[in-house]
Amino acid sequence: MQQIGRAGVYLRSWGMTLVIAHRGASVAEPENTLAAFERAVAMGAEGIELDVRRTADDQLVVLHNPTLADGRVLRSTDASELPPDLPRLADALDACEGAFVNIEIKNDPRDPDFDTTEWVTFRLAAELAGRGGGSRWLVSSFRRETVAMMRTILPTVPTALLCVGMGADEIAAAVTDGHRAIHPWDGALTEEQVAAAHRAGLAVNTWTCDDPARMVELMAWGIDGICTNVPDIALGVRRRP
Repeated sequence: MQQIGRAGVYLRSWGMTLVIAHRGASVAEPENTLAAFERAVAMGAEGIELDVRRTADDQLVVLHNPTLADGRVLRSTDASELPPDLPRLADALDACEGAFVNIEIKNDPRDPDFDTTEWVTFRLAAELAGRGGGSRWLVSSFRRETVAMMRTILPTVPTALLCVGMGADEIAAAVTDGHRAIHPWDGALTEEQVAAAHRAGLAVNTWTCDDPARMVELMAWGIDGICTNVPDIALGVRRRP
């Protein structure tokens, strides 16, 4: 069994599906806020998923979209001009104490903050290294080059490839790049695909499932983790006989 700090264990060697709070407990509290992360820990989620981006003055903050609610582009906005409930990454990681943290690096070519130099990846690696690195952290991205760079510069931190459909090509890419896990979309996932990823040595954490009946099915398949907006419901499903 592989230890993840005080959060317990990571990967399917634990023998049960881990509950990963999507952007925190994002139904009970506003998503990607300190309150959402703290609530997820209090509920008992083993993991918390959050998103990282960069401000105009080169601060790492937690935000899913490249724009703020008022339409401003984050990359063109200084950290001092952000809404008070939009957390800096360091504060968010502190709020997740007691859980492992899946940090998604947002670096989409269609977004205004797209960056081929991988500045965010290098800065994130420095932040995690300063916290001791290790498997309390799980870094993922849809951009293969981005998550592969994290794997290269900080190999002590587990990495995962995000994808929508998880076919043979996606599984092969995750294995080739040395990732521990693959993160497919729940809506396109089948039991056969989960089994194929497991045969390749990958953990499978699916996003984003809020339906209890589907959770039961995924757990029966031996899914490693379920990323969900309702971690309290997922934990309740897991406790059923």
